Amino acid sequence: MKSFNWNKEKNIELKEKRNISFEDVLFYIERDQIIDIVENPNQDKYPGQKHFIIDINDYVFYVPFIETDEEVFLKTIIPSRKYKKKYSGGE
Repeated sequence: MKSFNWNKEKNIELKEKRNISFEDVLFYIERDQIIDIVENPNQDKYPGQKHFIIDINDYVFYVPFIETDEEVFLKTIIPSRKYKKKYSGGE
């Protein structure tokens, strides 16, 4: 299995501003709770980037990431009404 990495400062910021962390995301990934994996729709600006779509505590988040041969680098964690509606039918 590839290692998961992230920016430590970004993780602190996410904990403070959104009350969620990359450790939370990793918890759900390790338990096969990924709803979907999609390409970032803006490949011109973010080439090769994909999104994990994950349900965390009854809300859908997307987690942009870059994957290499050695690791998966998580960029941020974003709550998404669009994906919540698409994947769970909620608002």
